[in-house]
Amino acid sequence: MPRRPGTVEGPVVGGMLRQVRGWLSRTPAGSAQDGPGEAAKEPERAPEHCLPTFAGGQHFFEYLLVVSLKRKRSGEDYEPTITYQFPKRENLLRGQQEEEERLLSAIPLFCFPDGNEWAPLTEYPRETFSFVLTNVDGSRKIGYCRRLLPAGRGPRLPKVYCIISCIGCFGLFSKILDEVEKRHQISMAVIYPFMQGLREAAFPAPGRTVTLKSFIPDSGTEFISLTRPLDSHLEHVDFSSLLRCLSFEQILQLFASAVLERRIIFLAEGLSTLSQCIHAAAALLYPFSWAHTYIPVVPESLLATVCCPTPFMVGVQMRFLQEVLDSPMEEVLLVNLCEGTFLMSVGDEKDILPPKLQEDILESLSQGMEEQQTPEQINEHVSGPFVQFFVKTVGHYASYIRREAGGRGRFQERAFYKALPSKANRRFVKKFVKTQLFSLFIQEAEKSKNPPAGYFQRKIRDYEEQKKQKKSKGKSVK
Repeated sequence: MPRRPGTVEGPVVGGMLRQVRGWLSRTPAGSAQDGPGEAAKEPERAPEHCLPTFAGGQHFFEYLLVVSLKRKRSGEDYEPTITYQFPKRENLLRGQQEEEERLLSAIPLFCFPDGNEWAPLTEYPRETFSFVLTNVDGSRKIGYCRRLLPAGRGPRLPKVYCIISCIGCFGLFSKILDEVEKRHQISMAVIYPFMQGLREAAFPAPGRTVTLKSFIPDSGTEFISLTRPLDSHLEHVDFSSLLRCLSFEQILQLFASAVLERRIIFLAEGLSTLSQCIHAAAALLYPFSWAHTYIPVVPESLLATVCCPTPFMVGVQMRFLQEVLDSPMEEVLLVNLCEGTFLMSVGDEKDILPPKLQEDILESLSQGMEEQQTPEQINEHVSGPFVQFFVKTVGHYASYIRREAGGRGRFQERAFYKALPSKANRRFVKKFVKTQLFSLFIQEAEKSKNPPAGYFQRKIRDYEEQKKQKKSKGKSVK
């Protein structure tokens, strides 16, 4: 039977949790604005889900790890343990070595978040998922995981291939995991030259491709092409799982809850579904960044997170549903991804957003959805209406930042929301400007003399141009 949330058994797991505290932390102040072209020079400090964008030239990854289940000396339970690491780092300074030890101690817990009660299996569907660890200094590590049953005969335990990187690009790393898995079926020794070649290759710029040359015994030399999506603000997300699990109306209510920074819990059987859906929900907030607790898959020993009084967005496996329901929680949206239902809600989710803008989002989502074929097309189709929502409600923010003599900006909050002609829009924006989402965004805007030349700014310019053309046509008709 699963243990009660918050309990920890054994000195090894207890040690893991002590190490995790250094990495699983609340996000420091700082927001990610657009500007993928500039981020390669100096990655921005951002909230846990808001993964850094890079113009190219960075290393693909820091580590490739294999995490296996090893039986404890006492009892029948297993504990996740790193059994392979590439590269092995030597001659580290004391501070660097301590940092590495903390990181490597935390990772196994997130590769097997569903506890230690395992038994050898003959069949197990492979799962691809991810987690994000944020250090106290704001630095982030993303773990891209492939959990599967290794090749062999008879009952055996699953293991996890985990690639640790500071780069957010899930589609690309999923393909890399495919290649790692293929080579592991032959020999671990075949993985090394492939990962070494990947480590020496520069991370491609948006829309560009890097080609790796790799030799596989009995197959010869292969050329592997890794292409980065052109639109980098969506490269860390796949909306397909969220669309399969929830209706457009439910996604809109989920978005409304996230905009007001409420507590949101996702429930699902599979790690892949949890990971993909929570990343998709966070991505709907673009260009804003979730600035609170964010755990795509909560390990069993950290289930007490759902009792946190502050905002959070977390994923929990369905097997722990009863533990979640028994936990003291207030004003939470509990999303059952298996059934496509809300098990708990505040009750006002349909009334948070302005009615007209809700209609606009739903209409845009429903139109032409069947025509979207590729993941990139689906991502753009789903994300677009929500970006447009922010364009219409807060896209005029730059006009209400007054520059002082030293160049520092000061946001004129009252004049900003009073500039909106719609009463419903004003009511919403008066609440939204009080959130961490908006505060961190506007702090970055105040520091920058010129708005970043990113995707959101392009959409603002397009919208302003459309309004001018519409006004011009209205005058000509008169």
